[in-house]
Amino acid sequence: MVKIAPSILSADFVRLENEINKVQKAGADILHLDVMDGHFVPNLTFGLPIIKSIKDHASIPIDVHLMVTNPENFLKELCEWKIDYVSFHQEVNSKEPKHIKLLKENGVKAGLAINPATPVESIFPLISLLDFVLIMSVNPGFGGQSFMPIVYEKIKTLKIFAAKINPSLEIEVDGGINDKTAPKLISIGADILVAGSYIFADDDYKTKIQLLRNSKSCSTI
Repeated sequence: MVKIAPSILSADFVRLENEINKVQKAGADILHLDVMDGHFVPNLTFGLPIIKSIKDHASIPIDVHLMVTNPENFLKELCEWKIDYVSFHQEVNSKEPKHIKLLKENGVKAGLAINPATPVESIFPLISLLDFVLIMSVNPGFGGQSFMPIVYEKIKTLKIFAAKINPSLEIEVDGGINDKTAPKLISIGADILVAGSYIFADDDYKTKIQLLRNSKSCSTI
């Protein structure tokens, strides 16, 4: 069954503890944390102290997406804290095998993230080492953007290739996820859907999460 990962980038940061409790009770499978450095992407979010506080409080797995130029500045602490999922961007060309090995040796699921314009084939040499791939369906840096349909073919291509090399690889999709885009994503093999504004824009988080999780039955694709 598909996993739903609310992105706290769209949460009310003044009431962050309450927001986390609420999405957990609503049935979220994973908490998605977008870390932005103001360099790799133009926006700036939060750093290690906030991640540690959320990890200490959360009762479900934590997924840290490093939209940063220097992921190595974060990995030591993320490993020590046993963060469940950690991804960094292929576009930074920053010693990927070394970083992946460090994460996996510390029991952290290791992932590579790719931007919409990045060919999925660029990460094929590393597929056997990875636990998951995060495919961005919007340009990274800001929440609330519209889904880019070009990622459908990337997911299909990745699914076919991974089936031969690493069948247990999970495919995560982030950006513009809602009850309209989720059905096809699930039907072509997405395992984790990251949703921010779609969930947090409405007080009824449980209904929104259920709509995403059960949307496969509505798909005609």
